[in-house]
Amino acid sequence: MRLGVLPLARRTFDVPFAEQAAARAIAALEATGAELICPPALLFDAESAGEAAGAIPDDVDLLVVLQVTFSDSTMIEAVIAATKAPLALWAFPEERTGGRLRLNSFCGINLAAFALRRAGRDYRWILRDPADDGAGSAVAALATATPAGPGAHDVPDASSLDPDAVRAAGDVAAGLSGARVGVIGAHPDGFEPCAYDRDSVRALTGVTVDRLELEDLFGRAESVGSIDEQATRGRLSTLDGLEDVDQEELSKSLRLYPALTGLAGERGLSGMAVRCWPEAFTEYGAAVCSPASLMNDDGLPTACEADVYGSITALVLQALTGSAPLVADMVDVDVADDSVVLWHCGKAPLSMADPGFAAAATVHSNRKKPLLNEFPFKPGRVTVARLSQAGGRHTLVVGGGEMLERPLAFGGTAGVIRFDTPASAIASVVMDEGLEHHFGFAYGDVREQLQALAALWGIPVVAL
Repeated sequence: MRLGVLPLARRTFDVPFAEQAAARAIAALEATGAELICPPALLFDAESAGEAAGAIPDDVDLLVVLQVTFSDSTMIEAVIAATKAPLALWAFPEERTGGRLRLNSFCGINLAAFALRRAGRDYRWILRDPADDGAGSAVAALATATPAGPGAHDVPDASSLDPDAVRAAGDVAAGLSGARVGVIGAHPDGFEPCAYDRDSVRALTGVTVDRLELEDLFGRAESVGSIDEQATRGRLSTLDGLEDVDQEELSKSLRLYPALTGLAGERGLSGMAVRCWPEAFTEYGAAVCSPASLMNDDGLPTACEADVYGSITALVLQALTGSAPLVADMVDVDVADDSVVLWHCGKAPLSMADPGFAAAATVHSNRKKPLLNEFPFKPGRVTVARLSQAGGRHTLVVGGGEMLERPLAFGGTAGVIRFDTPASAIASVVMDEGLEHHFGFAYGDVREQLQALAALWGIPVVAL
């Protein structure tokens, strides 16, 4: 058997740790006796990924894409442009240490699957620790496996749903019609789940997308006065360690909140989607995360990475649950524990904090600038959802489960959820459908109301 191997990574993650993980994976594949065709080092950009893929013959039995760390989809897009070889995505579980998310590998194959599904390219996938006995053989066996694809999903029948749920969905749809969502900046390259078509959004949901530039936000923040800055600091004063972060950078971060609220008020926005990185760090010099958390608690849901569909999802969840929503990444799936981690850098609303944990101020794990919140999510019933455009069609992803009382899984804001369906099935739906890497959630059970909203919009439901 001949296997091509492409180890993809991003320099902002833990590169030495990633190199060790890649070495273990390659050793596991070598132990199968397969002939490996592999570059000598990690690949960090689309150009090197495409060149390495082009050097691997199309007739290999399998091209194994090692998603050693998270990377954007420009790398997998370069790979499929350079080769017709059968593909398998391999992600690694990550130990829930409470510290930095060192690899974020599963989220990487999630984003890659979205790109592959949209491109019409078949793929296999596996989530397996390379140190596990038989891991290499399990990956090699994917060469003869039939690639899974999206399931068949139906538009719900409103007549079979609770009338109160149907009425609630109608109220949400009416509230969205004519609403405005502000998108600040373009989505980052390689984050195609965050792309949108303004006319399609309005035709489906009634929401108007109002485009602004990052310079509008940064310029307004620079002109924020000390009174508004101190008021923002007061709202975040419950965070432990606020005095321990760089105070000049903290000041810049705090000024982003009144800048966001000012833009929202002037333009009549119900929600926002901000291209938060890298420019917030590299050009402005501070994080949007804690200011966004305040926006979420204020009833103006603010999504990262200019994710318009994420912001609309959050608006729906907020309207149905009456509680603050969050748009987060699915970063770890533990089949043995039957649990999944939902995480984002540190922008969860303070109302989501576990009261048994001292919420803290922190810096971005990769960019090392404030201000971010750090705490685990409080336990309780949650609904998970996503207005999705995976595979080039609109669906509504709907799931539910219990947020567990667990220690902080990874630095920033994170929670461990046990879905109503097994964790293994959750991973399969996400990967086989090629869903977006962002999922909205809020406390409460509004699954039937979401089913009714899908019926009203005439789109299928993908069940998590």
